[in-house]
Parts: sequence; C-alpha cells; structure tokens
Amino acid sequence: MSSQVLVTGAAGFIGSHVCVHLLRQGHQVVGLDDLSGGFRDQVPDGVKFVEGSVTDAALVQRLFAEHRFDHVFHLAAYAAEGLSHFIKHFNYTNNLLGSVNLINAAVNHNVKCFVFASSIAVYGRNQLPMAEELVPQPEDPYGIAKYAVELDLREAHEMFGLNHVIFRPHNVYGENQNLGDRYRNVIGIFMNQIMQGRPMTIFGDGQQTRAFSYIDDVAPVMAASIARPACYNQVFNVGADQAYSVAELARVVARAMGVEPKTRHLDARNEVVHAYSAHEKVRKYFGDLIRNVSLEEGVARMAAWAKRTGARQGKPFAGVEVRKNMPPSWAALLEG
Repeated sequence: MSSQVLVTGAAGFIGSHVCVHLLRQGHQVVGLDDLSGGFRDQVPDGVKFVEGSVTDAALVQRLFAEHRFDHVFHLAAYAAEGLSHFIKHFNYTNNLLGSVNLINAAVNHNVKCFVFASSIAVYGRNQLPMAEELVPQPEDPYGIAKYAVELDLREAHEMFGLNHVIFRPHNVYGENQNLGDRYRNVIGIFMNQIMQGRPMTIFGDGQQTRAFSYIDDVAPVMAASIARPACYNQVFNVGADQAYSVAELARVVARAMGVEPKTRHLDARNEVVHAYSAHEKVRKYFGDLIRNVSLEEGVARMAAWAKRTGARQGKPFAGVEVRKNMPPSWAALLEG
C-alpha cells in the first residue's frame, strides 16, 4: 500500500538506492539531503527533493507538518569512522543531534515506523562474529553516535510507541558511492586512485579484514522493512558473510579496473583490525531478498560504473577540530 515516506541522505549512496526500491513499491517519496556527500543527479526521478540538513530543526518540523509522513528512512550521516576522532563536534551534531530532530518530529507526527541506518561500528573490536545480541562497545565517535541513536529509538518506542527498525550495514559499496571522498569507502578510493594513475594506498600491512557488501544485498532489505511488522523494534546486521583483507581487495579492484595492482603502504592507523558480522537473523526475516553478490561480481559492476563516471577530485575535510595523532597522510592533506 502506498504511503508518504521521508528518506534522508537521498542524494547519497545507500539513500539513492533505497529511494529506487521505495518508488518501485509505489510509495510517495520525499528526499532530504544537504549535498555534502551526495549528488543531486543521483536522486531518482519521482522523488520530491529538498536540499537541506537534518540539523535544521525548523526545516525538519516543516517537512513533517507538510507531508504527514507515514515512514522515515534515516540514512543521512557523515560516515567516516576514522576521521570522527578528529571532528567530534561535527560528528555528534550531524549524526546524533540531527537524528534527534527527526525522532522528535516522528513522535510528534505519529510516524508508523522509523528505519535507521546504524553501523557495525557500534560493536567495537574483539567481538567476532559481530552478532545482534552482543552488548555494543563502540570505540570511535562515529560508532558512539550511532549507538546513542539506537538507544534513543528504543526509549522513544518505550515512552511514545514509535516503532523502529535498526540496520547495522557494513562496508557497503557499489554504484553512486562518492568516489572523491578521501576518508571513507576504500573501494571507491582505490578506483579513484587507479583512474588518476596513482597507486592504491593501504594503511598498515593490509591484513585488516572486512566483509565488503554490495549495495543490492542491503538496499532492498532496508526498503522492504516497513512492510514487515514482524521486524519492528528489532536490530539487524545486513551485509556480506565473507571477509577479505584489504590487500586481497586491492587485487580484486585492480583486476576489475583492468590494471596491474600497484599499492603504497602508509603508516597504520588506529582502527578495528577485523570486523565481520553474523547474519542469521536478517536471513530469517529477509532471506528472500538477499542475493549474496560475490565480491568479484559486485566490484566489477561498480568498476563499470566508475569508468563511466570518471575520477573525482575530493577535497580535504575543512573542519578538522583535533590534529593530535592524526594519520600523517591525512595531516598532509590539511597542510596542502
């Protein structure tokens, strides 16, 4: 049944894909994005687009009053885990306080379900495989903010009856990813470096592992959740099962881009070394939608898109608040 839906981050990577699936389901979709990391031409036809930020409480309230949303998909965030140590105020303003603006409006306007894109960053390290029943122990401000929003949604359900579905996607890649972002999305960074004739840069020895997840195994699941009340007020990991090292990933990306793998190793940074999740729960509720796209196939699809899109010149983050212990390669960007 058609409903009024708000998607934040609609011009971004995951948000633009979720919009496509919601439109296919017949929903009326309003997309909100400040275009800080997304692109206007990525907003699908049929979405009523509004340029603005979730941190603008007056704008958020105005949109809810005008459209009377039935459902909210909150996908807007500045999702740079490593950089979040050095941009704490920006991180908490955008990723936590902006989320609170949406939750308040959702409560005040009797939204039926609030779908939130959290992250496996909430788990921290040494909890493998990362499973939903584990107690989160986030180790960076990005993960802390995401977990705080999860807790606030739980409180909003208990206090006000606001239903929610929380997804913890991880290392998602695919078409529409911001190739010019220098701080996140390693596959996009690799492809952008290759198209600029530069070596792929790897922090440390490249043996850190992640389960890289193609967008078609994530976006359809998220979009379908509002029509599955059995999953309301629950948390789901969503993404790929197979973990690969960053060094292995570099070889896969180079093959997909049709070049010999050339890498340059940078000093190791403070990050979780191994991160992969259990997915039994999401398969139980959404198994009909999970396609298990292999890394080779997904990277090949993204590479074809990246070649059509071309290289992008990303800019250093302009609002760094703390420089102490910043990775030298990032600090050099600020000096440049």
